[in-house]
Amino acid sequence: MGSGSGPKAKHVNSHANSTVSSPAPSSGDHSAKYVDYTVAGLFVIALLAVAVAVALAFKKKKSRDDANGAAYMPPLNIQVKSGANGHYYVQQPFVANNYGNGSASSAQPTAAQIVFTYDMVTEITNAFSSQNVIGEGGFGCVYKGCLPDGKRVAVKQLKAGSGQGEREFKAEVDIISRLHHRHLVSLVGSCIFEQQRILIYEYVPNGTLHHHLHGMGMPVLDWAKRLKIAIGAAKGLAYLHEDCSQKIIHRDIKSANILLDDAFEALVADFGLAKLTDADNSHVSTRVMGTFGYMAPEYATSGKLTDRSDVYSFGVVLLELVTGRKPVDQTQPIGDESLVEWARPHLLSVMETRNFSELVDPRLEKHFVEKEMFRMIEAAAACVRHSAPRRPRMVQVVRALDTGDEKSDLSNGVKYGQSTIYDSGQYDKEIMLFKKMANGTFSDSDFDMYSREYSLSRETSRGSQQELIRNSSCGEL
Repeated sequence: MGSGSGPKAKHVNSHANSTVSSPAPSSGDHSAKYVDYTVAGLFVIALLAVAVAVALAFKKKKSRDDANGAAYMPPLNIQVKSGANGHYYVQQPFVANNYGNGSASSAQPTAAQIVFTYDMVTEITNAFSSQNVIGEGGFGCVYKGCLPDGKRVAVKQLKAGSGQGEREFKAEVDIISRLHHRHLVSLVGSCIFEQQRILIYEYVPNGTLHHHLHGMGMPVLDWAKRLKIAIGAAKGLAYLHEDCSQKIIHRDIKSANILLDDAFEALVADFGLAKLTDADNSHVSTRVMGTFGYMAPEYATSGKLTDRSDVYSFGVVLLELVTGRKPVDQTQPIGDESLVEWARPHLLSVMETRNFSELVDPRLEKHFVEKEMFRMIEAAAACVRHSAPRRPRMVQVVRALDTGDEKSDLSNGVKYGQSTIYDSGQYDKEIMLFKKMANGTFSDSDFDMYSREYSLSRETSRGSQQELIRNSSCGEL
């Protein structure tokens, strides 16, 4: 047993000896490593100090250069260009997609309005080429343009001679540029050059409601699209009246100012332009605003426009959607040229009997939802009341059209057909007198934004307008 344990003991001892015999690191080796780490740390700190010193020196030099008039290097989203008057800066545009998720909420762009130079506007419109004209209206000519990034825009060159100063123009454009809603055409930017005033809008590709309803050879607009357009336009107008920090009265609501995208979503155009081109910016305009057939009765006698004047004009648009007729149609029998006056007895009949046959567009071939049609007719009847205070607000119209709420009341305490004593023939005479005083004659050959429709907008003096008010008389409004 003793001899058997000898080899094991020897092996253990041998292993122990080999372990003990391994060299251990000396204190000198540790000191060398610490020195290396310290040197490396000091080197990094020195590099950081040099970098900070260089940055401070560059900043100090830049401040001196700016003070001495050295050229400023703008941010990356600014393009430097050269012109006859030296360098100028153009902010590169970025416009958010207003239709990204298809929701009804307002679309907020990621950039404010852009101030364009006149040279750039000339460039994107191909020197205002006549081939790029897509419309002309009372406020000016509209050109299709293309930005450097390929985005299409609509460039509206306002008519000269509005009398609006640069400061006032910028203030009004600033208000318009802050309005962002899914059913409003967005303002991309603006340009001021000498007497030129130019607005750049997003381009809406599918034309106007007027074109789709009344254009030659156009397919019939089905009922679902008509209702969708009515609801969208009503929401856009209600936003202008109710949800802006400063109420905006459109002053020229008509089917030619309701643009359509490829999904037939409605976008209201030209809001704010009436005030932009009105020198005195008062409620009593020195220009005849609006289009014959859409003008509210009170405008003929006072020249005043309110949110309820917009409501009346929107009621005419609803009648266009219901009947398929133009607001003024000279091809109709004498006495039936005016859509509103022709429709009044038919509206009353529908409200009492729910018989749509005499009023509704025959091209629909009865392919509509009767409940929805009745709501639109009821809304139209309320909107075109002679008495402005008796008309509903646009939020009420939206609720009636969009929710299908049977309890939605547009009567404002008045049964339809009994709101006022009014002479419609007198109204026609007053409107015609107002128009003749504005431009001497009447021509219904408007062509407007995207649809070649002129709107009436001629200069008339305040004295002439006051004379009209003194000499005019009408029934109770």
